[in-house]
This record gives sequence, structure tokens and C-alpha cells, in this order.
Amino acid sequence: MASALVGGSVVGTIWRPIRQTWRRLTSMRTALILLFLLAVAAVPGSLLPQRPLNPDKTTSYIKTHGALGHFLNRIGAFDVFGSVWFAAIYLLLFISLVGCLIPRIRLHFKAVARKPLPAPRHLNKLPESGSFVTAVTPAEYATVARRTLGRRWRVVTRTEESGAVTLSAEKGYSRETGNLLFHVALLVALVLILIGHLYAYQGTRIILQGADQGFCNTVSQYDNWQPGRFAAEGKISPAPFCVDEMSKFIATYTSEGEASQFQANIVYRRTVDSAPEKGVITVNHPLRLEGDRVYLIGHGFAPEVTITMPDGSVRHDVEAFVPEDATTFLSDGAFKQAGPAGANKDVGVSGFFAPTPQTTGNVVTSIAPQANHPILGINVYEGDLNYQGLPQSVYSLDTSKMKELGQANLAVGETRSFKNGVSVRFDGWVPWASLQVSHDPSQGYLLFAALAMVLGLLGSLGVRRRRLWLRLTPSSDTTGPSPTVVAVGGLARSDSGNFSSEFSALIERLEAAGQPAGIVPVKE
Repeated sequence: MASALVGGSVVGTIWRPIRQTWRRLTSMRTALILLFLLAVAAVPGSLLPQRPLNPDKTTSYIKTHGALGHFLNRIGAFDVFGSVWFAAIYLLLFISLVGCLIPRIRLHFKAVARKPLPAPRHLNKLPESGSFVTAVTPAEYATVARRTLGRRWRVVTRTEESGAVTLSAEKGYSRETGNLLFHVALLVALVLILIGHLYAYQGTRIILQGADQGFCNTVSQYDNWQPGRFAAEGKISPAPFCVDEMSKFIATYTSEGEASQFQANIVYRRTVDSAPEKGVITVNHPLRLEGDRVYLIGHGFAPEVTITMPDGSVRHDVEAFVPEDATTFLSDGAFKQAGPAGANKDVGVSGFFAPTPQTTGNVVTSIAPQANHPILGINVYEGDLNYQGLPQSVYSLDTSKMKELGQANLAVGETRSFKNGVSVRFDGWVPWASLQVSHDPSQGYLLFAALAMVLGLLGSLGVRRRRLWLRLTPSSDTTGPSPTVVAVGGLARSDSGNFSSEFSALIERLEAAGQPAGIVPVKE
């Protein structure tokens, strides 16, 4: 017996904190706190560039902000929705909602199925009470009272042992229904977001205006590809559309240099074999194709150059330069031209593009994002572009096995010659746009979940719980035509401060309905 008691004590000691932790986790207060934390945790996702959406802006931000940028990168601030801490809050909120909703739903169904409670013995002791006399019998008035209360009230008529007739009425159960609808819809939204991440994919591609640099919706043709787990495993097939070209890119600015509109006019095909169509993509107004969305997420400038190689051959090149300053669009980039294999005669050009240049001493910067007499600053190198044979970024130059031939700042049309017969001419520029193709099969269902959340919230805030009891007792005064004393008591289950005026108006309606003019004969 003693060993059994000891064993039970040990189990109780272990189980008690687990049970208390579970109760706290599944309480509605904890769910609200976690929901607030989830909202706060999502704030960096809207304020900081996110690597899955725009890796170029993320890299530029980290580079510009130094130690702060590296610290934010370490804590996952540039991939908020894929970070461990966001996933932890998300999972805890999911568990908390499930744990607190299941008991509440069960209790709510029981409350809805249960009849209104019998009338208390002393109605005059309730927070709201009143009485009046009607000249009809209790049975007749009970019928009139039910009709007066209307369909919004659930009414049950009972007869007490004393012979008095009571009416128990309740309304406002849809308040809890709305509350539960909101939380169930929130839970469904969390599940849909999870499913969407598993089956979703995002692909980013930079295309130049007027250039034959279109792409089709296949993994190999994207500059950056971010698939969900199931998308990466090939459990879904990307829609077979193609973007053939960007015929024109339009960027407009205010007189203060602030952006007012970005627009990409594209030519696309819904399938590989279908006829070309024209489309327009603006910020927050994507092109929708076969369940996918094509967004315009960035833009910049692509300088055009003509490079004369050491062997005398002439190469034409155009490359997208990535803005390092989102305000002035001062951009960095590189050109790479390979010479004969093993000759160490490759030519690389790294530099910057200043759309509206301003020169201070020997330093050239940009003061506005519009292209107004732009300058291309270049550093020219000769040697082996990729001596290790490793993949390289198209926006930077590995000069470890190259020697510098010189540098120059070129206006459009200018040419600068360097050693070994190398020369570079700045021919002009074209705009480029970064297009992102996004697929999320849960998006449409999320809309319905959001609408359900709004409806549930409106119901929980707008509906008020009320309880009302009427006791119909034959009067002891026998001189009148069978008068009936109607005692009324009311109780507010929510929003009690506004019930007094509502109760008074209800008493007036019930008293007026009991007058002879308000009596409507009831057909048996």
C-alpha cells in the first residue's frame, strides 16, 4: 500500500505541472497573446526586404546597413515567415486554438440544445424587473407575449405547481456562435497558410526591355527559385505559360523625385503553343495566368557597351545593374567577355551606373532615380575570369587572377581605350524589370476564411446576450374581468450597461400587447 501511494504521488507530481501548462496554453487569454505576438513578429516582414521575394534588395540592404544588416540576417529578419521563431509562435498558436476551441464548441452546442432556464422564484430581485396588469387570462397573454417577443427570442412556456404560467426567453446565442466562427476561421486560415507553403512556389526573373530575354514557367529559367516542400518534390506541375518579352517599361516620378507609377507592358502566351497576348503589370496589380500571378517587384537600368577584345574582335553586351541605393538608383554591375580558352585574355568590366550623376571632386554619385545624362563608371580588367571554374554572380567580377587595365567615367557615346587594344564604348541603356511568378493554391480559400473571420467578429461584437422571464399569475382581485398580474425580470449576459433602456422599452411593448386592442384571437 505504501509503495502504491508513493507511486501515485510521483505520477501526480509529474502530471500536475504538465496539466497546468496545458490549461494555460489552451486558455483563450494565451491564444490572444500568441495571436498578438504573431502579428508583431510579422511586422519585420513588411518593413524589411524579404529574401524569398527579392534577394537583390535583401543583399543591398545588408551591404548598406553593415553590422545592423548582418545582425538582422542572423536572426532571420530577412526571411521572417521561414524563421524558427515565427514557426514556433505559429505552432503554439495552432495548438492553443485547437485546445481551447474543442471544449468551447462542445459546451456551445449543449447550451444551444438546452431549453431556457425556469423562471427564478423572485423576479423582483433580478437586475431589471417590473410588473403590470392585463385584463386577459394567463394562457391568452402567454400567446400574445410569445408573438410580441418575436423570433429573435427562444421562448419556453411552463406551468408551475401554483398554477402560474411562466415564460423563459433567451436571445444572443449567435454572439458565441460568431466568436467561435472567428476562431475556427482563424484556425482554418492557419492550416491553409501551412498547406499553401507546402505547395507554393515563387520564381524571379529579370528581363530587359525590348530584348529577346523572355522565359517560360519552368524551374531552369528563373534567376531565383523558391519552391515549397511538395513543389520541390515535383508533386505539382507549374502552369505552362511563357512571358516572351517586355515591350516597354514605364517609370514616372513626381517633381520631388518620388515614384508615382511603375508599369511593365509584356507579351505572353498562356501555353507554349497558344497565340501571343499583350498584358500590363503594375505594382500590386499582377497578371493572373492559369492560377499563377506575375508580379512586378523591382526595376533598374541595364547599360549597353561595346567591348573591343585584345584579339581585335568586337563584342556587344548589355547587363542589368542592381541598385545599391533605392532612392537615387545608383547601381552596380559587371560585364564579362571570354577570350580564347587558356589564353588569359578574358576581359571583365565592373562599374557603376549613375542615372542622374553629380560629381564631387573625383567621386560620382546619383541624385535622382530618373535617367538624365547618365554616367557609366568602369574598371577594366584582363586575365582569367573564372580560373577555378566555379559558379559566379553575374553582378560581380572575380579579379583574383586578372590585372587592371584602367578606369574611366563614360557618358553615352564615349569610348575609352586601354592597354593591349582593349576599348569600351558606352552605347546607352535600357530599363529592366524583375518579375516574380507566384503560385499559392490556398489563396482563394484564404479569402473565404478571412470573410468568415470578419462575419464572426461582427457577430461577436454586435450581438448581445439577454435573458427574460415572465410570470403570469391570476390576480386576487375578483372585481375585474379576470385580471392577470405579469411580473417581468431580465438579466443581461453581456453589455449590461445598455440593458436598462432596452428593458424599459420591452416592458412597454409587453404591456401594450396585453391591452384588449392588442389581443388577436388564436385559432385552435
